[in-house]
Amino acid sequence: MFTKVYDKVKQILSNEWKFLILVVVISFITMFEFPYYIDTPGGLLNVSDRIEIKDSYTSKGSFNLAYVSELKATIPTLLIAWFHPDWDILKEEDMLYDNETVKDLMLRDQLLLQEAVGNAVIVGYQKAGKKVEIITEKVYVGYVLEGAFTTLKVGDQILEVNGTKIENKEQLSKLIQTFQKGETIELKVFYDGKEMKRSATLKEANDRIMVGIILTQISEVETNPEIEFHFKKSESGPSGGLMTALSIYNMLTQEDLTKGKKIVGTGTIELDGTVGSIGGVKYKLKGAVKKKAEIFFVPAGENYEEAMKLKEKNNYKIEIIAVAHIDDAINYLKNL
Repeated sequence: MFTKVYDKVKQILSNEWKFLILVVVISFITMFEFPYYIDTPGGLLNVSDRIEIKDSYTSKGSFNLAYVSELKATIPTLLIAWFHPDWDILKEEDMLYDNETVKDLMLRDQLLLQEAVGNAVIVGYQKAGKKVEIITEKVYVGYVLEGAFTTLKVGDQILEVNGTKIENKEQLSKLIQTFQKGETIELKVFYDGKEMKRSATLKEANDRIMVGIILTQISEVETNPEIEFHFKKSESGPSGGLMTALSIYNMLTQEDLTKGKKIVGTGTIELDGTVGSIGGVKYKLKGAVKKKAEIFFVPAGENYEEAMKLKEKNNYKIEIIAVAHIDDAINYLKNL
């Protein structure tokens, strides 16, 4: 039996070796990944498709997130990017912070999405005059600065510092200031499903005691009416905060802010309603124009200036509105 199988395989290899080599070469060309990423204009995501609120109001138009499409670099995608004016080739290290891995980046973006969603719920419900109560606030390590002398990792939820329970970012920051430069603190964290011990030796910068980390705070809330989210695992990052808050507000209020229009936007959202800057504005604006959006909300400042330059250069027929606070967007839409 084995001899027959061997002879059959030998015969196939002998007769079809050219074809098999071609298959291997094509597979290599299409599947081998280089240490680059390719950013391209993305599409739009109707935010209401990811939000479920009991007895919410419907709208004639839509609030949409604009996103950047990111491709791994293969020979075909690199060739397209070389000639396509809207495709940019980026080195892998240029997309990462110092002292960060791709895994850290992906985890950090997931944490930032959760933070943005929590902030958007609080802001949207408060603006609509609906009940929203913060139940817990969980503090996570979003990034460890290069040179920080600590065993903390991205994704650590900080539970205690030297035996003191951590309740939120503000309390943790104040607690750190009670220690001295060069002092080593012990931290209890929750990571990968279990509690662990970490340590950090404190530094001083700008007259402040620092661990050398950037924190992310995720708020768990109780609302009336209830709200649920259905974001996909591939969706991450904080830049959808503004549009998520606007969509929640619109679903909770009888007046339809969309006025039947396709509205696109980008920007982070803070608990006080402040809108923060983001990256990839040019890709998001190009995606909005391609999908024939009528209004594009963008953070005031450099993001707005970049978007306006691109609009003028390409003669885009879209209304670009600078937003520093969610009230700017709400007031603009109310006055349409």
